[in-house]
Amino acid sequence: MSDLPEGVRPLTPDEAKARRKRSIAIALTLGALVLLFFVLTIAKLGPQVLQRPL
Repeated sequence: MSDLPEGVRPLTPDEAKARRKRSIAIALTLGALVLLFFVLTIAKLGPQVLQRPL
């Protein structure tokens, strides 16, 4: 008996490689979007936000 649910087959090596590349692309895109939002937020608040007393 297999550990996989009924109707699910294991991935071929090519499918696994494609899934990994797709996951990396999604992660990089999400990271770039977070960085973009951060930079835009800092730019909108102005340069004085980095020089405030803590």
